[in-house]
Amino acid sequence: MQGAVQAFLLQGNTVKNAVLQRIQAKGKGADGSWLWCTTDDTVYNAVKSMTQHNVGALVVVNPGEQKSIAGIITERDYLRKIIVQGRSSKSTKVGDIMTEENKLITVTPETKVLRAMQLMTDNRIRHIPVIDEKGMVGMVSIGDVVRAVVIEHRVELDRLNAYIRGGY
Repeated sequence: MQGAVQAFLLQGNTVKNAVLQRIQAKGKGADGSWLWCTTDDTVYNAVKSMTQHNVGALVVVNPGEQKSIAGIITERDYLRKIIVQGRSSKSTKVGDIMTEENKLITVTPETKVLRAMQLMTDNRIRHIPVIDEKGMVGMVSIGDVVRAVVIEHRVELDRLNAYIRGGY
């Protein structure tokens, strides 16, 4: 994390520099691949996977197409589209309740952290996929973004205190 702290610049903190280092293990399986499910999986199995891996969202892919994202399924999707509507998670397919790719909000590794925070706040979402020209790079949660902003402010505060004390 120290490397990320050193890279912080008040106006230039990117998702890549500020957040991805922190989530290297989160959102990945034991083999290092990103956690995902398919549109044909049951919602029950998707939620079970989220619970087992302590994550709040999974990337959804079409069966046999692990390179392209079909959408995202979140805990919120489960609550609003299964529990509240009285549907069965064991018989409902992920593809029936996920947020589809054409409605998906994403960022790139070069996206500024404050821009990612604004997108998440404006769209009332807690998870946002990080995509580059090759595909999925990671998944960022609102907690990751807030943590990066807090650290950035802490570093700036330390710099200002050092300046005031003459220790610059």
